[in-house]
Amino acid sequence: MATYKQIQEYVKQKHGYVPKTCWIAHMKEICGLNPKVSPNRNSVDQRVHPCPLGKQESIKESFQYFNML
Repeated sequence: MATYKQIQEYVKQKHGYVPKTCWIAHMKEICGLNPKVSPNRNSVDQRVHPCPLGKQESIKESFQYFNML
């Protein structure tokens, strides 16, 4: 499984922006990859910064590139 840094680097090279780690975790959750819960997360049931709809496809593409899906 790719690290968050590897995913961020891939998305930066392919799409020109660096996704937030919370966006990656949200997309992992959506795709059923069971991310670890961050120790500084306020609530396990709620996301402060969910992944924007316009960014989801590029993050999902990175999961496919790293054979995570």
